[in-house]
Amino acid sequence: MAMRTVYSGELHVHYGQFYVESRPDGMGEGDADPLAGQRNGLCGAAVPGYLFLTTGLHTGRVYLTVEVHGVEPPQADEWEEVVEVSFRPAAAEVEVRPWGDAPLCVFELPEADYRVRYCGRDLDRAQDEEISVLEGGEPIDHYLLQFWPAPPDADRVIRQTSRSAEYWHQRARSLPPPPASREAR
Repeated sequence: MAMRTVYSGELHVHYGQFYVESRPDGMGEGDADPLAGQRNGLCGAAVPGYLFLTTGLHTGRVYLTVEVHGVEPPQADEWEEVVEVSFRPAAAEVEVRPWGDAPLCVFELPEADYRVRYCGRDLDRAQDEEISVLEGGEPIDHYLLQFWPAPPDADRVIRQTSRSAEYWHQRARSLPPPPASREAR
């Protein structure tokens, strides 16, 4: 399978977050914290069929590209923050969803095991200059979300350079692991 770009453009974020959902009922009240038991705090994968993604910008527009690959793509040096998690969709239809809004994009992803790489740049700058984005300026921070088939593995922080990412990684590491009865990620 060749690489396909399923979305490339702006994403409006609130509370510095957006989601990948494949569960018909979305996130439930009884679910664990999406970051529970992880080392990385930018891409939460503790809830099966669901990803919780954190941005540097609290509210406003960011740039996002979502790609599906047949094999592991090379890592590009342009990304300041890079994390990886395992993901298995709960249904073949997967949505990228902003906070409290309709899906940004919907794409097909067969129900199998995937590795997900989440990359970002300019997270701290976006926090520092958020007012310019709110006043109609160009988005500052950029994100890349890549999926490819791979067996399940522990989450990893591959590169971390920002204060923002450091904060979220520390928060994730302070959380207890998800309940043992949960299905493996």
